[in-house]
Amino acid sequence: MENYQKSKTVEKPAPLPFSNLPADIIEMKVKDGSKIRNLMGYAIAKMEMEPVRQVLFSGAGKAISKTITCVEIMKRRLKSLHQITKVFFRQTEEIWEPIVPEVGLDPLTVKRNVPAICILLSKDPLDTQEPGYQAPGSFDAFWAETLKPEPQGQAKRKQGGGRGAGRAGKQFRSGGREEAYKKP
Repeated sequence: MENYQKSKTVEKPAPLPFSNLPADIIEMKVKDGSKIRNLMGYAIAKMEMEPVRQVLFSGAGKAISKTITCVEIMKRRLKSLHQITKVFFRQTEEIWEPIVPEVGLDPLTVKRNVPAICILLSKDPLDTQEPGYQAPGSFDAFWAETLKPEPQGQAKRKQGGGRGAGRAGKQFRSGGREEAYKKP
């Protein structure tokens, strides 16, 4: 590949994994360089308007984590949102041209399958049987159950193993040899 340089990248159009989406849906295409503040400002302002009922976030490759972050922020801001998540692959083609055309090298086409995610958020109830469905507040319920405090009397005390006795009995290095520190 040292004799080639990438000339262009073409992303093949892929249909959305959701069917029967309303015409007034807000579609947020998250890119790697997108600013979360800009995305969230627009999406939250639109979702707070009454006629808009759904928003669709989509991202591929390095933008997947940013897409999920946007969705989680939206769910914290606007409670009672139903969610359906779909994971799939988008195909991209990279076209590599030879650096020196006289050598007799042909252009190369590299096809890649890039992971992608689409997350539908809705104020209205969605199909609970759909794979990837998440009910409103289910995240909070999960963590409330997981982070329950231990019952009184059941909590174990941490054993210090001789540590935490203040300065008495501690040792330190001085001039290359260890000496015991004694209180004055």
